[in-house]
Amino acid sequence: MEKVERPVISETTGLWGSDLIAEMLRALDVEFVALNPGSSFRGLHDSLVNHLGNENPQMLLCLHEEHTVAIAHGWAKVTGRPMAAIVHANVGLMHATMSIYNAWCDRVPVMVFGATGPVDATERRPWIDWIHTSRDQAAIVRPYVKWDDQPASLSASLEAMIRGALIAKTAPMAPVYICFDVAVQEEAVTAPIKTPDPRRFKLPVSQGLLPDALAELHTRLKESRSPVFLMGRVSRSADDWAYRVALAEHFNARVLTDIKLGAAFPTDHSLHSGTPGFFLSPDGAKVLNEADLIVSFDWVDVAGTLKQAGAQAENAPLVQLSVDHQLHNGWSLDHQAAVRADLHIAAEPDIVIRTLCKEVGLTPQLKPQNLPALSTGKLTDDLGPMDVDTLAAALGDGLKNEVVSLVRLPLSWGGDLWHFRHPLDYLGYDGGAGIASGPGMLVGAALALKGTDRLPVAVLGDGDYLMGVSAFWTAARYGIPFLAIIANNRSFYNDEIHQEKVAVSRERPVENKWIGQHIGGPDIDLAAMARAQGVKAIGPVTNARDLKSAIEVALEDVRQGNAVVIDARITPGYSKAMSAGMTRTADETAE
Repeated sequence: MEKVERPVISETTGLWGSDLIAEMLRALDVEFVALNPGSSFRGLHDSLVNHLGNENPQMLLCLHEEHTVAIAHGWAKVTGRPMAAIVHANVGLMHATMSIYNAWCDRVPVMVFGATGPVDATERRPWIDWIHTSRDQAAIVRPYVKWDDQPASLSASLEAMIRGALIAKTAPMAPVYICFDVAVQEEAVTAPIKTPDPRRFKLPVSQGLLPDALAELHTRLKESRSPVFLMGRVSRSADDWAYRVALAEHFNARVLTDIKLGAAFPTDHSLHSGTPGFFLSPDGAKVLNEADLIVSFDWVDVAGTLKQAGAQAENAPLVQLSVDHQLHNGWSLDHQAAVRADLHIAAEPDIVIRTLCKEVGLTPQLKPQNLPALSTGKLTDDLGPMDVDTLAAALGDGLKNEVVSLVRLPLSWGGDLWHFRHPLDYLGYDGGAGIASGPGMLVGAALALKGTDRLPVAVLGDGDYLMGVSAFWTAARYGIPFLAIIANNRSFYNDEIHQEKVAVSRERPVENKWIGQHIGGPDIDLAAMARAQGVKAIGPVTNARDLKSAIEVALEDVRQGNAVVIDARITPGYSKAMSAGMTRTADETAE
């Protein structure tokens, strides 16, 4: 990536605690550090610039701490590796909490570094150090990080960084948080410090599969006449993808996928069954009710999915392949309902798949290819208002010659609108289902995809965009190209669905559901907001033909290294399965 912040070469000869912390970031192969500046880590900031020359890692200046972690989240979804985010004191950590929670729920590795004022109260500046110092700063995020530390010495800080990196990268992956005392950063290093070598700290070797468990899985699959694979949290590896396809074909297993997660299986394959969705679709429920064996490959919310399908699916034999239970705690219950498994193999799904394929002599013949975008809709010359289906058709037509990575899709997107044929064709949702994460995650994913043959594209809801648009300033500053389409229905529409359900149940006017939800009067100039961040912008466009033309113009700018936003005005609407899933009560199931 082009360097836009080149420091003056430092002539200093002293060595400070933060210099060694910066060196450790480099030793851990951290390429980028997303940050919003703060005095609590002024020592580390100086070391990154004047000791390391703002190289390996390079700083990415962000306008909000929430964006720092969201960018690292997007990076990790593409690479499977952690990027670093630095947040300022307790107040910066409070800003970043939603993004940390997203990364936690999405099970992606992020190294979040923070800092606090002097824990030694006698060293604090009046006023500001007192309100920006916490004795146990990680308490803010402890329920949704995998590990945390607030080391009190330089040696302990360096060791904590290595430990944190190992923990974040070990399955099940998740964010870690390490808080540096400002006094440790700013102390002069006057005596030799024994710096640990990260190369001597290897990732744990994945636990071998117990032969009896693998044999039982194999037997169950051989004896099953109608197996169903629930493909959940799996890797972005093309090799792993090929093994998944080979295993499904060998056992003639129908496969369901989940649009909350990244692409896991080719959706145009004959064995792919049911429409991917945020909730189980009726055709997916039918597939599960016909199964005589269900195998969950770290599927998100197995119990809830089977409950939506009905009693027949709930009573079918179930095999669970997952290590996610290692992260379960009692704070958020993001791990969903307890899974009733007849066999639970505590191993990463792709490891089990590879091992089983080798057991039965399967060698995948073909890896997935980088193919142009393939939407399922057909673009017409209709100049009427667009809905999400029309938007998808126009997007597919405009990108039909491009190899696309869909970084993000809105809640209104139907799982049957686009085919995924490669693990990088679609990266999934944000994990925690908050708002404001999409723009930052797009920037991080686009950074990871920069220099490849893939075009990063996101379809963002207008609410998500409005809360997170300033993340795009970072993309403009550092030359990170992408295409963002804003599905602008001028509403927090998800809540309109809820207000309609409440109104119907109470026999009150449904016509009032828009009040307190509609984003209009005045309309917001979304394109102007993008231009204010320094990125290119087009719109609003109101019909499919104009959207396709806007995409063609945008592609020229993206090829020149620019980020481009298109404001596409659409009518509000969700698929039937999505509306039902969002509003059903606990005892309601899919039709």
